[in-house]
This record gives sequence, structure tokens and C-alpha cells, in this order.
Amino acid sequence: MSEPLPPQIVLATLNAKYFHASLGLRYLMANLGELQPSAVLREFTIHDRPADIAEQLLAEQPRIIGLGVYVWNAEQTRALVDVLKQVAPQTVVVLGGPEVSHEWQGQPVVAAADYVVTGQADLAFAQLCRAILAGQPPGEKVIAAGEVALDQLQLPYAWYSEQDIAHRLIYVEASRGCPFKCEFCLSALDRTAVPFELDRILAELAELYRRGVRHFKFVDRTFNLSPTTGRRILEFFLERLVPELFLHFELVPDRLPAGLRELLVQFPAGVLQLEIGIQSLQPEVQQRISRRQDDEQTFENLLWLRTFTKAHLHVDLIAGLPGETMAQFGAGFDRLVALDPQEIQVGILKRLRGAPIARHTQAFALRFDPAPPYQVLSTSTWPFADLQRLGRLARYWDLIGNSGRFAETKSLILGDQPFARMLALSDWLFAEIGQTHQIALERLFRLLSRGLVEALGLDQQQARAVLASDYGRSGLRGTPAELGLAKTAVTAPGGRRGADRQRRHLRVAGPGTAAEEGHP
Repeated sequence: MSEPLPPQIVLATLNAKYFHASLGLRYLMANLGELQPSAVLREFTIHDRPADIAEQLLAEQPRIIGLGVYVWNAEQTRALVDVLKQVAPQTVVVLGGPEVSHEWQGQPVVAAADYVVTGQADLAFAQLCRAILAGQPPGEKVIAAGEVALDQLQLPYAWYSEQDIAHRLIYVEASRGCPFKCEFCLSALDRTAVPFELDRILAELAELYRRGVRHFKFVDRTFNLSPTTGRRILEFFLERLVPELFLHFELVPDRLPAGLRELLVQFPAGVLQLEIGIQSLQPEVQQRISRRQDDEQTFENLLWLRTFTKAHLHVDLIAGLPGETMAQFGAGFDRLVALDPQEIQVGILKRLRGAPIARHTQAFALRFDPAPPYQVLSTSTWPFADLQRLGRLARYWDLIGNSGRFAETKSLILGDQPFARMLALSDWLFAEIGQTHQIALERLFRLLSRGLVEALGLDQQQARAVLASDYGRSGLRGTPAELGLAKTAVTAPGGRRGADRQRRHLRVAGPGTAAEEGHP
């Protein structure tokens, strides 16, 4: 029996974490047509060495390597392409993805590659491969993909493997695009949101469910834009409720009609995670960045969701927007804390390539880090030092306020001035340890037993009692002596399982919102 021929095309990308699975690559594979038998899909992470990735890709002996480039893997992909072109210059390297679809002129990774497909490459990549393999490569390096009619696309879900289903998060979409024009987001360039044919999507979801998928992350920017579509999808999953089911949706915050409410209340705890982008609660800032948001209705909806549903609410704020001050951001944070969502994601503005936020650069002295993810460093109203402090607060808040491990301690920290008190604690923590990452949980408990007293002026006995209560539910073994706990902590029923289940499905590509970063 003859050995199978090596693939002519390798589709690859570098994910932020192993448990992510690239939806974009699977769309490309699904739409290769007659080229599918000669193509393979390979995924790596940003933690893999470029030379090691290149070795594995070239071991396939492909003629074409297609790479998906995103803000979270831009630097690593550039290094990978440099290696590929040094050791295998004859191999054609094709780039695609948000990072190279805009402002591609002058990008080193684009200069090193052979071709770049900008925009939605689902069909254009296959056309390019056909031309290259036929010995008729196009003369132009940059190929602008035309608009894609969704009914012409082959859907990608069959390309999730059994390994993916067992070990990775499964991304799905019921629509593409966004009708809103928030200038920090690449979706501001979309004309509108376009739905896939709903019965077709429901059939794909049913097949994924049959194959064992229980965790679905919808990447739609506006899941609740169409109440009819939202209802049918929620009804689909209500008919298939099992304890291990997990659903993630991104909601438009000020749209929650009665038809959706009556379904949302039927989901038990641990099933629904709702990501809700607030971004700013300053009307003049919202107007400046072309964000349409009814704040009164937004807060009414958030209060209703927190009161009447068991959904896990993940609410986003962005610091560093043009014209907003730290005091104004803090006031927005305080208003959200009063609603008590399970998570408040504190992100810092990024200048994604192509995003219209760049038009404010001169008027508001926006200064961005030139390296991905292009985070804002200072503005006319946010000094560099304050944005550095805010970045540290965001990390410590994630460890303390969003982790679910400090439920009682969090209330003690926040008091009646949440932002000011959390900022004071953040400043104290950084002065003590000079780091925001790689902080062991036991060490964090020990630090907080001092920080609550020294930074916030709390009574030591009260602080330790509250920390001891949270520590008992943490699942940790062994007890920091200064907390005054017994030698062996007792794990409360359920322990950390519920909170960990929610947190592991959030973006881990870096701070910021899904709207800022784009989907994987």
C-alpha cells in the first residue's frame, strides 16, 4: 500500500491557550472545496517556540502555509514567518486575520510573507491556493477579499475533532458583523449584523450536541439583537439542559425584551454566562466614540438579570477612552459594583489596526504602545502613571474581585468607595511585592491580611476573620499562620468548581473586551 501524499496546504495559527480552537481556520478548511484532501489544520499556542513550530509545519512538506494573525499572536507570528522564510524560502506563506487586514503597509510580518488576504478570507484563501498550485500565482501581494454571502459558505463545525470536543472550547456564531459603530472596535467597520439562516445553524448545533459538545461560546457581537433568533437558540438549549451544559453569549446591554427574559429565568445556575459591554458610563464619552447606549435601560436590565436570573454576569469597562478621567472611570466602576455582577472586567483601551478610535489621537493626545496589543499609555486626561496604576488595579481586581475566592473579603475591601479603596489596596500591594503576576494564592491571602489593615485601616481581627472564612472555602491545604486559622482548612461543598467553570471560558488573550480584540 502506498503512503499518503504530504499535504500541499497547512492551515495554522497560534492560540492564546491550548483550550482555544480557531473558528477562522475551520472556516477556511470547510471552504477549500476540492483542495480539502490535500490540506491539514495545525494549532499551536503563543508559548511555543517559533523554531519548534516551523519544524513541525515544514515536516508536512507543504507548498502553502496559511497563518491566522491576531493581536494576541502578532509578535510570535512575525518571529515564526521570519524562521520559515529563512529555512524554507520556497514555501509560500499566506497571512490573514484582523491584524494584517488593516494598516498592513510597513508591517514586518507582511513584508516577510508571500501573500496577505485582507478581510473575510473564507472563499478568497481557497481561490488563492488554486492559483498558486496551478502555477498561476497572482502578481499582487495583498489580496482584498470581497464581501461574503453567508449562504454561500460551508459551515466549519464538522472540523472540530473529537480531541477538540473533549479538551477545547467550541466557538460558534449565529451572525456576523455589528450594526453599532463604537470606535474602539473593529466591528465599527461593519455595515451591519448579518444572520446565518437559523434552521441551518440549529441543525449544526444539534449535531455538535450529539457529538458531545456541552460548552458553547457564541462569538456574535450582538446575540440579542434579534429577539426571535435569541429566543429560538435559548429554546434549543432549554430542551437539552444537562448539568454540564455551559453557554456564553455577548449581549447588547440596553435590549432585553420580555420574550428573552421569560427564557433566561429558566436556566439553572452554572449554565449561562452573559458578557455585557458597558465600556463607559459618561454620556459625552459615549457620544465622542460613537457608542449608542441607553444607560438607564442598561442598568434596569442589569439589575433584572442579577435579581431574577442565575446567569453569571461578566461586565466590561474600558479605561483610557478619549476625554474620560480616572475619576469618571471610577464613578462608573462604583455604579457597577452597586449592581453586584459576578465579574467586572477592567480593560485598557487598545488601538487596534483599522479601528476609528485613531481619529482622536491628536485632539486628546492619545499615546499608544507601538507593540501589540497597542494599549494606550497616556491621554490628555489620563497621565501615564495613572494608567499604569489602573493596569495594576485591573490585575489585582481580577485575582481578588473576579476570582470568586474572596466573596466576603471583597465586600470588606470595597466598602462605600469601591474604586478609591481598591486603588489604595492595589497601590499598597504593588509597593509591597512589585509584581502583578505569579502570585500564589496562599501568598495573596497573607498579603491581604496585612493590606486590609495597613492600606484600608480595617480592624485586624475583623480582617482576619473574614479572610479565614474565604480561606476555608478556597480548597487550599495548609494555613498561613498570621491568619490565625486551624492547620487544615475545610473546603465548603462545591468548593471552587462553579467559579472556575465560569472563569476558564473567558478570554485569556489579555485584558480588554471581546469587542476590542475580535474573535479567535
